Amino acid sequence: MSFTAPQVRRAEPLQAGGERAMLESFLDYHRDTLLHKCSGLDTEQLRTAPVHASSLRLLGLVRHLADVEHYWFGVVLHHAADLPFYGSEDNPRVDLDEAEHADPAEAFDRYRAAVVFARETADGYALDHVFEDHAGQPTSLRWIFLHMIEEYARHNGHADLLRESIDGVTGE
Repeated sequence: MSFTAPQVRRAEPLQAGGERAMLESFLDYHRDTLLHKCSGLDTEQLRTAPVHASSLRLLGLVRHLADVEHYWFGVVLHHAADLPFYGSEDNPRVDLDEAEHADPAEAFDRYRAAVVFARETADGYALDHVFEDHAGQPTSLRWIFLHMIEEYARHNGHADLLRESIDGVTGE
């Protein structure tokens, strides 16, 4: 089965507006940036680890960020079952470690579903809503948004390097 990562149209984040709208627009921009870095690549390219000192792959980042979305918005905020999408007790890094043989169509579908669920879940809470994180510490939804923006920014930096190493494509 042949897979090619779809083209993604990214909306620029808001430069003015309410706090929540700006946080959501920056997070959505980073979500789309990850998919943009994968656009047009086929299964083998998505599975490629082009940096020889690392086993990191674009497909692994898609899988990892699906887990991160699911964890923070599903498990921590919404109290869904504490089961990661890919991880296991034997290998909590399976999202990254097994990307070489992963099905990209399944990973992209799972990622998109996690983002939709995250958006829908977050819509039900105010930014100041406080809940307990995995360590029992009080945490606000605002913190989750900021953490997710940081998480995407870091991994999109990895995606820049990976994409350029695969086919020379650079830029945002």
